[in-house]
Amino acid sequence: MKLLVDMNLSPRWVGVLADAGIEAAHWITRGAKNAPDTEIMAYASANGYVVLTHDLDFSAILAVTHGEKPSVVQIRADDVSPGAIGMQVISALRQMATELDEGALITVDPNRTRLRLLPLQRKELP
Repeated sequence: MKLLVDMNLSPRWVGVLADAGIEAAHWITRGAKNAPDTEIMAYASANGYVVLTHDLDFSAILAVTHGEKPSVVQIRADDVSPGAIGMQVISALRQMATELDEGALITVDPNRTRLRLLPLQRKELP
């Protein structure tokens, strides 16, 4: 698995992930800093990356497009620094590596981690 760290997260994530044995690149080294989220998603999909972000737009894109790739890991916390939530993110990445390879949306917050398989399906009401 390799991660593409979104612009809204610190480039320090790349080193923290590398120290945990996870290949990562920050978007600033791959594209324009003002690139739209759709461009980041397309790049990640074409190049086999999982997107690591703090932005809810990526899950919205997956929902609207019923996308199967790329997988997205969202950090939902007030403090998104690697020092604050890095170990929890790394643990989730390791535990859910198979699902991320197949297509998943993972949300990590300080209290729990949630997993949804892709493509996202609309829930039918009874």
